[in-house]
Amino acid sequence: MTWLKDFRSFFKIRGAAPLIAGMFLYGIGSGILAPMNAVYMRDGIGLSKVEIASIFSISLLFNLAATIAIGLISDRMAKKKRLTVYAVPLCMAGLLLYMQADGYALALLGLVLASAPSGLIMGQLFAMARNHMMLHAASFFEMAQIWLRATLSVGFFTGLLAGANVYLFAGFRGVLWGNLLGYALLFLCLLLYKENEGKAAKNVSTGEPFSLVMLAALLLLCCADSLRGLYLPLVVVQLFERPQTMSYLWSVQAVFELLFMTLAGYWAARYGSKRIMILSSFFALVVYATYAFSPPMAVFFLVQPLYSFFVSVLYGVAMGYVQRMFHSRVGFGSSVYVSLTQTASLIGYLLPFLVPGYRPAIFAIPATLVLAALLIIGASAYWTRTKTRGHKVNAIEYKS
Repeated sequence: MTWLKDFRSFFKIRGAAPLIAGMFLYGIGSGILAPMNAVYMRDGIGLSKVEIASIFSISLLFNLAATIAIGLISDRMAKKKRLTVYAVPLCMAGLLLYMQADGYALALLGLVLASAPSGLIMGQLFAMARNHMMLHAASFFEMAQIWLRATLSVGFFTGLLAGANVYLFAGFRGVLWGNLLGYALLFLCLLLYKENEGKAAKNVSTGEPFSLVMLAALLLLCCADSLRGLYLPLVVVQLFERPQTMSYLWSVQAVFELLFMTLAGYWAARYGSKRIMILSSFFALVVYATYAFSPPMAVFFLVQPLYSFFVSVLYGVAMGYVQRMFHSRVGFGSSVYVSLTQTASLIGYLLPFLVPGYRPAIFAIPATLVLAALLIIGASAYWTRTKTRGHKVNAIEYKS
């Protein structure tokens, strides 16, 4: 089987081991904290819904500014590794400050410092990885990039399980130290990584037509996912009163992502990225509708595999799609994708103010966003097919 052969080769790509290990270890650190972060602000620090949303929003603005700024200049730099090496210690310093927070001001300062450089870290990691894969795994570098992203998800899944158990015996402080350890291990892997200095063969990467419409559709999908990421933990805690439940819930989703990213990557290559995005968006609609009706806990778990496929497409297939729009500027293309997810998070944090409290009715908002994205993607696909048919008809008429 071709995919199995490629998957085995992925772990043998020359010089890529530190990148793969770094993604996995960073995923663990992120997974430990992610489901608990908003709950920590509310229960550990005592912040209100408005204060929590404003902290996330302000830190995201700084994150977005740093990611775009670095993306604009990174392609002119021979070495992208030094950017990430300098950024990781800043994140660690911010996290140490965040641990000491006892009110709004210190929590805001700590999270801004901890998260502002994280976007440029991920953007430049994926840019370095794409360059590396194009040189050393030219025959399957698109799938290699997806598997690298899946490695982050597998690490995230491992961190979710670890975080739930760490919380039980060490509370929020243990969760925060776990996140700090993830940054430290990523820093070590970056020091061990030797950045690619060669150039990939020409025409290894084929471009995707630039489409502002498709970027808008992806922004809507990312908005829906970011809204779920922030508010699902708070809704689950309110419904079931057990913070660790969210870690177990997300782990069910994450455990499927390696398989689904593999399937989605090959299906996108065969059937087209837009068709796979449409299919996964329908799955997301089902999940959001389920959340909105306050189902029993078991139902929350049962629909997670459907959402896992959506996330696999959104952060695997869609990432490659956006990067191919800027295939001649790898660093900028990777930063555009990360910035897209950051902008979506910013919007997603603010939209739920339309719904008071933490009621499950909040999930009517991401369902509406997904419906709008489906209309946009469907219209874009129809327009592309119509345009292609028109070119073929004109070519036939010209020949005759």
